[in-house]
Amino acid sequence: MAGSVAGAALQLQQAVLWDHAAYVALLVGAAAGWSWRPRAGRRQRLLLPALLLAGALGGAGLAGWRSSVQAANALEPALEGRDLQVLGVVSQMPQRGEGGVRFLFDVEAARWAGDTGQDPPPRVPARIALGWYADNTGLWGRAPEQAPRAQAGEAPGPVHAGERWRLQVRLKAPHGNLNPHGFDLELRLWEQGVQASGYVRTGAGDARPQPMGRTWRHPVERAREAVRDAVFERVPDRRQAGVIAALVTGDQAAIERADWDMFRATGVAHLMSISGLHITMFAWLAGALVGMAWRRSTRLMLWWPAPQAALAGGVVLAALYALFSGWGLPAQRTVWMLATAALLRLTGRQWPWPFVWLCTGAVVVAFDPWGLLQPGFWLSFVAVGVLFAAGSPDETGGGAVARLARMWREQWTVTLALTPLGLLLFQQLSVVGLAANMLAIPWVTLVITPLAMLGAAVPLLWDLAARAVQLLAWLLEWLAGLPLATLSAPAPALWAAIAGVTGGALLAMRLPWSLRVQGLPLLLPALLWQAPRPADGEFELLAADVGQGNAVLVRTARHSLLYDAGPRYSLESDAGHRVLVPLLRALDERVDTVVLSHRDSDHTGGAPAVLAMQPGAELRSSVEAGHPLRQLRPVQRCLAGQSWTWDGVRFEILHPEAGDYAGFTRPNAVSCVLRIGNGRAAALLAGDIERLQEAALASRAPGLQADLLLVPHHGSKTSSSPALLDAVRPRIALVQAGWRNRFGHPAAEVLARYAERGVAVVDSAHCGAAHWASTQPHRVRCERQEARRYWHHQPP
Repeated sequence: MAGSVAGAALQLQQAVLWDHAAYVALLVGAAAGWSWRPRAGRRQRLLLPALLLAGALGGAGLAGWRSSVQAANALEPALEGRDLQVLGVVSQMPQRGEGGVRFLFDVEAARWAGDTGQDPPPRVPARIALGWYADNTGLWGRAPEQAPRAQAGEAPGPVHAGERWRLQVRLKAPHGNLNPHGFDLELRLWEQGVQASGYVRTGAGDARPQPMGRTWRHPVERAREAVRDAVFERVPDRRQAGVIAALVTGDQAAIERADWDMFRATGVAHLMSISGLHITMFAWLAGALVGMAWRRSTRLMLWWPAPQAALAGGVVLAALYALFSGWGLPAQRTVWMLATAALLRLTGRQWPWPFVWLCTGAVVVAFDPWGLLQPGFWLSFVAVGVLFAAGSPDETGGGAVARLARMWREQWTVTLALTPLGLLLFQQLSVVGLAANMLAIPWVTLVITPLAMLGAAVPLLWDLAARAVQLLAWLLEWLAGLPLATLSAPAPALWAAIAGVTGGALLAMRLPWSLRVQGLPLLLPALLWQAPRPADGEFELLAADVGQGNAVLVRTARHSLLYDAGPRYSLESDAGHRVLVPLLRALDERVDTVVLSHRDSDHTGGAPAVLAMQPGAELRSSVEAGHPLRQLRPVQRCLAGQSWTWDGVRFEILHPEAGDYAGFTRPNAVSCVLRIGNGRAAALLAGDIERLQEAALASRAPGLQADLLLVPHHGSKTSSSPALLDAVRPRIALVQAGWRNRFGHPAAEVLARYAERGVAVVDSAHCGAAHWASTQPHRVRCERQEARRYWHHQPP
C-alpha cells in the first residue's frame, strides 16, 4: 500500500510520459512481484521489500498507463485557432457570469466550419471546456479600453446541462499560468479529463448556435442546476444564496470572492463546500437512520446484522449525496476512503489503524493519482492519520460533556498537527481558526446544511438557512477583523514542512510528555523558515506569468518593488487575487513600492488586491486624476529623474517627463519606464511605450544599456523600434503576453528585429514565470521548464 502510493508519486514527477508499453511492463512486474510469496527459510525476510517494490511498480504503472491513454486524446496542434463545428451535449451545469457562460461539453461529432463533407473530419477530444461570451473574443470581462476592438456577437444562449447543441467553436490546448506556489490550472483540467478549451464563435460570418433539444444524459447535473437556480430565485441576498447553493449542489463558484477571503481568514473554508467532513457526517447520519429502520424488521435482522447494514447503507447514501453534489474530486476521495474503511470493517477482523489508514490512501490514489498534488488530499489524509494516532477514533460513549471534550481535543489535535502543513500549502495561518471552527462546525453541519438540503423539498427552509448563514457571517466577520487574526509565513522547504508535520503529530499523540515535547524542535524549521533573498548589492526579477499583462517583482537584500499588477480577467477574477497575492505570501514579501506604469487594466487589474494585502506600500504611477486607484492610496506621479537606492541597487525613473503629461493622447505614451542597476548588471522595464517615446528615451537618456529588457507593449509592432534596441543592447528580451492572444503579441516583425541583433527572446507563454538575477545576467530560469510535468502544455 505504501509502495503503491510512493510509485504513483514518483510517476507524477515525470516531465515526459514514456511509451504506454513501458507502463504495461511495470504492471506485469507488479503482478509478478505479488505472486512471489516466500513463505519460509531465509527468503522470508525478503517478503516486505518485495511487496513494497511490487506496490511501487503497480502504482507507477497504473498512473502512467492512465496518463498515456489520456494523452493520446490530446488536441492536435493543427486544430488550434481554427473554426470548427461540434455537435455534443452540455455535461455539467453551466457557470454564468456577467460576461457570458462557461460549461463542459461532451463532443459527439466534429467537422470543419463550412465543410461540405469532402474533407476528413477533425479529431476533437471527447470532452472540452467552452465559454460563450457576448463579445465573441473568448475573453471574459475584457478590459474597458479593449472593448471597441471586440467583435459584437450573439448574446449567450440559455445553455442547460443535458442539452445537445451544434456550435461553431475555436479551440486551443489547455494552457494556464504557471507560477511558483501558484494554482496549476492545467493539472485541474487534466484531472477532469479536459483536453481542449475554447469559445463559441457568434460573429456575423459564423454559423449560429443551434439547440438540438434535451437529452436523457446527465440527469444529476440537470437536477443540480435546477436546485441551484431555485436557491437564487428564493433567497434575495446573493451572498447567502451562494453559500446555500454551494452546500447543496457543490457549486463553489456561487460563493463570492469576498466571502471566500473571509472564510480562509477564519479557517472555515473547508466547511463552505461539499467537503469530506460533510460527506462523512452525512454517512454517519444516514447509517444511523438505516440502522434504526433495519432493526424494525425481524426478517432483515436475520438476513444481515443491523450494524453491518447501517455501515453499508451509510456509505451508499453518502456516495449518492456526493454524486448529487457534483462528484467533485474531494467528494470522490472521501467516498473511496469511507468505502475502503467500511469493507475492512465488514470483514469482521480487527485491523491495525496504520493498515486501515494506508489502505484507504492507496485506494484513493489508485482512483485519482493526481490527487497527491492537491492540498485537499494531504489535509484530509494527514488529519485522519493524526486522529487515528491520537486514539480518538476508537472512543465511544459518554455523556454530552464527554462528547464535547472529545470534540474539543480532536479539533485542537488536528489544528496543531496541520499547522506546518497549512503553512507549506497556503503560507497562511488563521490564529482564530480554532475558535471559529469550534463554533462553525456544529452550526454548519447540524443547522445550515440540513436546512439547505431539506429546502430542496420545502423551499421555505431556505429562508431559515439564509438567516443561519447571516448569523455565521456576522460572527466570522468579527473574528476576521480582530488584530492578528491571520499570520502569514513563507513557504518552507519540503524537508522543513515534513519535520513540522511530524512535530505536530508528536505533540498531539497520546504519549508521555517527555516524548511529546520532542516535537517542539521539529516545529521550528517550518515556523521560522525565511525565504532566501539576494545578497547586498544584488537584485532579482521574477516576471510572473499573468497572461496578457505585465507584473514583475523586483527584490533586493531587504526591499521589494512590484512593477505593474497584471490584468483583470473578469469581473470576479484578476491577477492580484489569483497570482500575485499567493506569490507574495509564499515569499513573505513586504512590498515597499508598487509602480503601475499606466492606467490600462492589463497593468492595473490586480492592483486593488495587492494594495489591500500591502497596506504600507508606496504607489507610483502615471494614472490620471480621478482614477479609481487614487481612492485606494495616494499616488506619486512618475517623473523622469526620480531615483533611489536600496541595498546598493539604484532605481531610476526615465520616462515620462513633466511635459509628456500635457501632450499625450494615449495612456501608453506616459508609461513609467524604470531602470534598475548595480553597476554590473541592469534591467529596463519599459511598460507600453511606443516608437515616439522610445526615440525620445534613446536620445535623452545616456547609459540606457541593460542586460534584460521587458519588451515594450508586450511585443506589439508599434514598439521595439531599432532606435531603442540599439540604445539598450539587451542580452535578453522578456515578453509578457498571453498564449494565442488575440493581438498577435509578440509580432513576427518585432521578433525579427531582436533576432537580427542576437537578442534571446523569452516569452511567458513558453517560459511561465521567468526568474532573472543580476548575479547571472545572461540566464533566465523558466518555471515551465524547471517545474515541467507531463500534463503541462508545451507550446510549439
